[in-house]
Amino acid sequence: MRFRSTTILAVRRDGKLAIAGDGQVTLDKTIVKHGARKVRRIADGKVLAGFAGSAADGMTLLEKFESKLSEYKDIVRAAVELAKDWRQDRVLRRLEALMIVGNGEHLFILSGTGEVIEPDEGIAAIGSGGPYAQAAATALLRHTTLDVETIAREALRVAGSIDIYTNSDVIVESV
Repeated sequence: MRFRSTTILAVRRDGKLAIAGDGQVTLDKTIVKHGARKVRRIADGKVLAGFAGSAADGMTLLEKFESKLSEYKDIVRAAVELAKDWRQDRVLRRLEALMIVGNGEHLFILSGTGEVIEPDEGIAAIGSGGPYAQAAATALLRHTTLDVETIAREALRVAGSIDIYTNSDVIVESV
């Protein structure tokens, strides 16, 4: 049996960032939790982060990223340094999660393969419903004047209506 959990979506526009996450955790064909919280404010609320994958692994990565951010005081440098450590460190390399981190100026997807991706359109999505949420957010961002919180919330609702591993218990954080 395999756990599947969480869709995380970030939308950045006009110096504002919103990250939304659903709360569903599924074991095989059964929903075991509706309200998992995998979106966080860090760095005194100036940076947002979300993770998809194992909760313990995601929390470990979140702590490591926050440590790098404290050390370097720059989100770009912290993202790169975490990705380097994640890829090179024997323990970190085994972590099974993806992360989205950002603020009003930058947005990144981080992975254990060393990827630090800053999306072109200010939209990033990870997790089981990520592609659906990203498609919905892209359409809303291009064709409406909705604020980033509304776009993130509505796009995640669209994903939840398509992906069986995403629900409508949406948590949104914004900066």
